[in-house]
Amino acid sequence: MAALIMVDEPSETGGRRVSVMRQGREECLGTAFSDHDVIVFLQAAGLSDPDEILDDPRWVQWLGGRVWNPSHRRG
Repeated sequence: MAALIMVDEPSETGGRRVSVMRQGREECLGTAFSDHDVIVFLQAAGLSDPDEILDDPRWVQWLGGRVWNPSHRRG
C-alpha cells in the first residue's frame, strides 16, 4: 500500500504542505510548521491517534525527510 498522507518538503517559509489521498483524489489539509500541526490536520481529517502513525511509511510519506527547521517554527 502506498502512503495515504504526504508531507511535502519545507517551503522557503518553513511550512510543509500536508495532503491526504481520499477516494483516489489528493486533498490538501493545510500547511504545517511542526509535528503538532500535522497531528491536528490528521485529527480533523478523521484519523484517530494520528501521532501513532507519523513514523509509519505505510501511512505517511515525508518528502525531504522528517526534519523541521527550528528557526521557522511557530508557537
